[in-house]
This record gives sequence, structure tokens and C-alpha cells, in this order.
Amino acid sequence: MTATGPTRPPHSAPGTQATPQLAALTQDDLVNRIAQVLTEAIMKGGFAPGARLTEATIARDLGVSRAPVREAARLLENRGLVVAVPRRGFFVRSFDAADLDQIYDLRMCLERHAGGLLAGRLTPEMDTALSAQVQLLHRLAEAGDGDRQIEEDLKFHRMICVFAGNRRLLKVFDELTAETRYGIAMIGRLYDDPHEIARTHEPLLDALRSGDATSFAEASDYHIGTARQRVVAMFGPG
Repeated sequence: MTATGPTRPPHSAPGTQATPQLAALTQDDLVNRIAQVLTEAIMKGGFAPGARLTEATIARDLGVSRAPVREAARLLENRGLVVAVPRRGFFVRSFDAADLDQIYDLRMCLERHAGGLLAGRLTPEMDTALSAQVQLLHRLAEAGDGDRQIEEDLKFHRMICVFAGNRRLLKVFDELTAETRYGIAMIGRLYDDPHEIARTHEPLLDALRSGDATSFAEASDYHIGTARQRVVAMFGPG
């Protein structure tokens, strides 16, 4: 993304949330790039839950027409980050405890199955890649980069789905990723010690190395189940 100059200050009607400043875009795959910009703005709290995505303002700030902004908003709707309200437009989705509980429930099923497919087929190259990802989580903990750690945490789990070799399973996982990341971003840190995030991935890798699908299922259920309990508790009753 290349900025062409200073962005205009956000404009908002009295009583509404100000639109965050967004840098102008160039061309090439415009819709996906706009969707990425909006996703990052939502993840960082630039658009609060329930806020309206005003096409005209966003298009002006990004230096594009309204049509690709509308298409980008539809992509975010498909990813579970915004909802479309007839004759009113797109609004940032509000999550509650029940939403996150269902997301984690589905993740437990997907990742248990992915690990079962991968158990006994873990190559040295796959092992090296997953081990490097755990070490990256430790380095990000040292650096205090919580936002990046969330992204790389989810990337570790995605790698397992990729290595499992089921493209449709991976597609469903990817559809859940934005919702999972948004839910965690709304809460903040899951653990007081950021190294704990890295450490909780080590039993998953050990279970894959054992080649025992049952061991991985137990480790995965504990890992995701613990995160599920913390997230739901932090959101309060559904």
C-alpha cells in the first residue's frame, strides 16, 4: 500500500464515531487490498463494534470509487466481520460470548480432524516449519508484540490444516480466522505471560511427532478448549 499524500482528517456527524484515517491506495487487486485495510482498522479498534462503514467517506479517504469499497465490505461480510442492513449499509459486527463459543467449538472439531490426518505423516520439513513458528511466538513475546503474536499463533494452526492436505477443511478454517482474531483483539491478552502462548503450542507439536492421532486430539482439545474458556469468560454471559 502506497500513500500518495497526507490523509484528510476523519469526518463524522455529531454523536457518531469518527472515521479513522486511512491511507490512499494504488491499483491492482483493489477490492482485496481495501478489505485488508478495513480489516486492520477493525482489528485495531478504528471502527468499533456496531459502527457503520460509510462508503463515501472510506472511498474518499482511500482515493478510490465507492464500488470497490462496497465489494470489499461484502468480502468482510463473508468473513463474519461486518453485517449488511437493508437500506442502511454495512456495520461492524458485534460479538458476544455465544458467538465466540460457537467459533471455538467449530475450531476444535476442525483442528482435531486436521491433526488426525497429519499424524503419522509429519515430514522433517513440516516439523521444522512448525518448530520455527513456535520459536517465533517466543521471540514476539520477548518483543512485546501482542498483535503480531495473535497473527502468528493462528498461522501455526493454519499450517497444521495446510499440512493435513484437505483443501475444504482449510477453507473453513480460513473463514473462521478473521472472526477468531477479531474476538481476541476485542479482549486483549489471553495470558499475563505472553510466553505462555508459545508454550501452549509445544504439546501440539509433540503429539504430531508421536504420530498418535488420539494424543493430538487430546492435546488439541485441551489447547483450544482452554482458550475457549478464557475468551468466553472474558466476554461474560452470552
